Amino acid sequence: MQTTIGKIYSQYLHLLGILFILISLSACISWVTPSVTPELTQLQAGEFTLDPNHAALIFKVSHLGLSTYVGRFNQFDAQLRFDPNNMQAASLEASVQISSIDVNNDKLATTLQNSTWFDSKTFPQALFKSQKVTPINADGTDNQFAFEGLLTLHGVTKPVTFSATFHGAADNWMTGKYTLGFSAVGTIKRSDFDMSSYIPIVGDDITLEIYAEFLKQ
Repeated sequence: MQTTIGKIYSQYLHLLGILFILISLSACISWVTPSVTPELTQLQAGEFTLDPNHAALIFKVSHLGLSTYVGRFNQFDAQLRFDPNNMQAASLEASVQISSIDVNNDKLATTLQNSTWFDSKTFPQALFKSQKVTPINADGTDNQFAFEGLLTLHGVTKPVTFSATFHGAADNWMTGKYTLGFSAVGTIKRSDFDMSSYIPIVGDDITLEIYAEFLKQ
């Protein structure tokens, strides 16, 4: 009888220990989770640079008119000049290493580097530089803005517009820096950049999506 009671008591203590650990972990998670400020006008102005560990550059293109093929570039950099009270003065510059293309297929990734496609030996980078920033909503009260600028790709420079969203900001204890959440989407025609191979089997319209965190310098 005492043995049974002892086992029950031991199991009870074990469960209490697990509960204590779970509560402690929950408290720690709450402590390290940053308090995000979502209102645009309350965000800090300054010079920001991309956090490459928390960023993604994705492209999407129609394949055979049946599906959407998705790939990404793994190496890119960006600088953002940001003032929530003067968004017209904001600017974004970005560079992409074409050789870092990732389509989950090594053979295709190699093919895309040749002269029929990106010709990355001749044109190793794509570059974007904004020239104008305007609010998407007419009253300017939202956190979405159109970044109009010039994209240089495959040796060709064309105007491109990205619809950008500022998701808020917070002090990030992991980096020790004030961090700004950002995403953007835009569409280009690859034929505009002298990349017309296999249209329309492979679509002409390319959707570009950026998801990123920027660190204040």
